[in-house]
Amino acid sequence: MPVLFLALAISSEICATVSLKYTHGFTRLLPSVVVVVGYVASFALLSQALKQIPVSTAYAIWSGAGTAVVAAIGFAFLGEGVNLWKAVGIALIIAGVVALNLGGAAHS
Repeated sequence: MPVLFLALAISSEICATVSLKYTHGFTRLLPSVVVVVGYVASFALLSQALKQIPVSTAYAIWSGAGTAVVAAIGFAFLGEGVNLWKAVGIALIIAGVVALNLGGAAHS
């Protein structure tokens, strides 16, 4: 269950973050509601995951996956440009999450 909670927390955070683009400074009601509900749900689900997953591992996965997926959505669907440096940055985020997880597994 903690992995499911973490996956749902990541999904909620991604929806909320992408919806921020459509709030136009919180002047549009529906996207603004999606942002607030998404972030509240994300933190509530993350807190449930933290009952059994170490905070360093859970937060690294939550923030890293969220960042990488939101960047990919931006490149693929929102017309944001991608270049070598952005791709390298995303790869480094993913490598960092993997390294934290390997380090945690070695000391658990």
